[in-house]
Amino acid sequence: MSLSPADQDRLTHIFFPHLEPKTRGVLATGGRFAYYTTAETATCILTNKQIWMRNTTTMNDYLEVDHGFNCLNASYNGAPGNIFKATLNACFPGLAEEVRDFFNGWWPSIRQDTFITCLSEHLPEEDQNGRLSMWRAYGGQTGVAVIINGAVMFSKSNSLNVFSGPVDYLNPDAFAARFELIAKNMEREVAFIQSLNKETVKQIVFNMLRFAVLCTKHPGFHEEREWRNVASPKMHPTDQATLEVEVIRGIPQPVLKLNLQNNPEKGLTGLAIPDLLDRIIIGPCEFPRVIYSAFLRLLVDAEVPEPEKKIIVSDIPLRKL
Repeated sequence: MSLSPADQDRLTHIFFPHLEPKTRGVLATGGRFAYYTTAETATCILTNKQIWMRNTTTMNDYLEVDHGFNCLNASYNGAPGNIFKATLNACFPGLAEEVRDFFNGWWPSIRQDTFITCLSEHLPEEDQNGRLSMWRAYGGQTGVAVIINGAVMFSKSNSLNVFSGPVDYLNPDAFAARFELIAKNMEREVAFIQSLNKETVKQIVFNMLRFAVLCTKHPGFHEEREWRNVASPKMHPTDQATLEVEVIRGIPQPVLKLNLQNNPEKGLTGLAIPDLLDRIIIGPCEFPRVIYSAFLRLLVDAEVPEPEKKIIVSDIPLRKL
């Protein structure tokens, strides 16, 4: 069923009530994101014109997928879930059970075959130095922040089949309150939901449950201000990425390699490196000038205009242990 932009916005307000204000907040501060990583990884991105999406089971914070699932399971089987299930069945008899079975059928794939790239909201006041807590968490001895223009993440085109969303930092009680809010949104919009195709509604509800699991983290991580780019090649195949095995820190693992190329015929723009890259911040390290020279050459090779203006050396002093 083809939905009008107005209907899409209305469904987003019902099922993803946090998405619109989070998006407005990011756009108000420039619409940019930071990928905090090592100089080695940043070099691979620029050289290969790819970004690697890691399987959720191999990420540093893999247990957070379990955290999201546990929060969902508790809410679904509690009072908010009772409102949610009753409202679904009021819209279409038996839909709650269909959604449950549909989600449970896909759960092994969601758990094992989801690939994610994690980005952090980037603020203007971080343009020079980045964020010290992120250097400490992800930079290692040679940290680099690749700052990207986020327009491609807010694109209306689905040709990439990589979906972006903000992380919610919720404990089980806060998650239950959010789930109850969605259920009550549904109650108020029963007539509108009933006007849609049943299969369309089932898919939307499934996506809400899926992203509730994948984009919920413990509140202790809130300062990361994370957004996740999510790909599920078995569920949503993409010709913009290839699945290959790589050895990372001694562990062979599947990696989804996303090609950083525009595809204007399919409405996909802003993904090529000259469009995507806002700047590179070199974090606290022992050899910042050497790394600067190396990245300058890489940006020239990537045909980034005025590359010397795109590289910033953070002046946070290196603290040797």
